[in-house]
Amino acid sequence: MPNTAATLLRNQVVANERQAIADTIAQDFAAQLDAWHSQPETWDNELDTQIHRWYADAKNVWPQRPYFSPSSATSCPRELYVKAKRAKKDRQPKQPHQGRWTQIGTAVGDVIQRDVLAAARNMPDARFDFERNDDGTPVFEDFAKRNTPIEHNGQTFYLYGTCDGIMRYVSEDGHTLRVGLEVKSKQTTAARTSLYSLKEAEEKHVKQCVGYSIMYNVDYYVILYVNTAHKSWGMTPEDYAKTPDVRAFGIAITDEDRTALLDRLAQVNRSIVGDEPLPMDASQWTFNNFKTATALSLTDTEVDELRHQASQARRSKLPEFKKRSYTDALAFIENVRGEAQL
Repeated sequence: MPNTAATLLRNQVVANERQAIADTIAQDFAAQLDAWHSQPETWDNELDTQIHRWYADAKNVWPQRPYFSPSSATSCPRELYVKAKRAKKDRQPKQPHQGRWTQIGTAVGDVIQRDVLAAARNMPDARFDFERNDDGTPVFEDFAKRNTPIEHNGQTFYLYGTCDGIMRYVSEDGHTLRVGLEVKSKQTTAARTSLYSLKEAEEKHVKQCVGYSIMYNVDYYVILYVNTAHKSWGMTPEDYAKTPDVRAFGIAITDEDRTALLDRLAQVNRSIVGDEPLPMDASQWTFNNFKTATALSLTDTEVDELRHQASQARRSKLPEFKKRSYTDALAFIENVRGEAQL
């Protein structure tokens, strides 16, 4: 018993030390971005030309099936099921601002990646740069796309996709660590990245990084939130400290984290192979890209259960946007299934 207690204590100490390292990395990354963006703009035509050349010559890497992408690893299991069964992706028109919202989010990632590369070339005390492939391309986006074979709990599948970047970080004492980077945008209000509103990285983003940690063999990750809404052009130091437009969170990923994610994906893969779909998760409805296929895959019993869940959600203390996810899902599903029966 004492040995068990001692082991648990040692494990906790190690976990605390690793998290402290992750926190330091995140703080240093945010500080480097602030330092870079505080100085006069640095022109680097050579770098910009090289980036365009890299993308012009990027090779396509197609997914090997069956596969899951870390970016959708926490999606509704029913959505993952119908996607794996080659269902058609929804093609309904979207609101125009949503298209711009998505494009801006992608552009934010491009800006940060370019800034990391530029700072490494032009800022003498820069601690971060991207890892490079054998051909000199940085390990991010089209130059980092891969299929990683997984065998777990009797299931065989691939993790497919690409990351926002694998960086090399030089610590204050001169040690070099490999660190993953995930960039997320916030675009509604300046308060979304305030110290009060954003106290930790979102769980779904952490799990996405866990997936990438398996693909790229990294133990540390920085999740960077960049807010495109700003409080004002001029801010006092106190205002900026409370409501910064960038927030960086360090994640120390463990084998237990990886096992938990692979357990879930193996369960979903088993349902796909056995043609036994798992229940739909209505809380994930908003960003389900296979809504029509999901609706048509449900049994009448499952739709009745969804009606019950929606009724409970309406009477609950859930935030309004979460309640709306259930009611919107039910309305869409009943409409699609009704039209299919005509």
